[in-house]
Amino acid sequence: MSLTLVIDTATAACSVALIEDGGVVARVHETVGRGHAERLVPMIATLPGGGRAPHILVDVGPGSFTGIRVGLAAALGLGLGWSAKVCGYSSTALIAAAAFDAADTDMLAVVLEGGHGEVFMQGYRRSPFAETDALVSLTPDAAIAALGNRPAFGNGVRRLGEGVGTEMLPDAAFAQLLSPDYTALPPRPIYGRAPDAKIPPVRA
Repeated sequence: MSLTLVIDTATAACSVALIEDGGVVARVHETVGRGHAERLVPMIATLPGGGRAPHILVDVGPGSFTGIRVGLAAALGLGLGWSAKVCGYSSTALIAAAAFDAADTDMLAVVLEGGHGEVFMQGYRRSPFAETDALVSLTPDAAIAALGNRPAFGNGVRRLGEGVGTEMLPDAAFAQLLSPDYTALPPRPIYGRAPDAKIPPVRA
């Protein structure tokens, strides 16, 4: 992979990285909770060359509605200004790849904070790396039932009860672990659930 700027603002983390040929050139990672819009551009500016790269990767979700939009807006804006190619990746795939790199397991589930007390959940297998089921938004009880014997990773595990799973946030540097198939999503948001606002029907 040629020099690539990676942007991740889909969760409570705000992180950026420059990766090249499977290695991390530089990275900045902070858990900010809120305020991604204020932190992101200064973080990119601290990278070598101001983060400028011919390719940009951005986390398209699922995660925080606001965080996803902040990352996408920055990626698309920089892509336009730098004439860089912009692609996306999924936050669940990123965490799954990082979890497999760190843990001895062949199957796992990624569980991320969702909206209205629910969590986003998606299963993955190690070899060949792939999702084993579709992304869903579940209540914590339903997620525990669907988890089975698989270990869980992500920032949503706190909703499943004490001692269940391993907390993990996306880190832009983890993108080096993803295969090309998982870094070629269109730069459009994956929200994981329908928006709360509904467009009223047009009355005749």
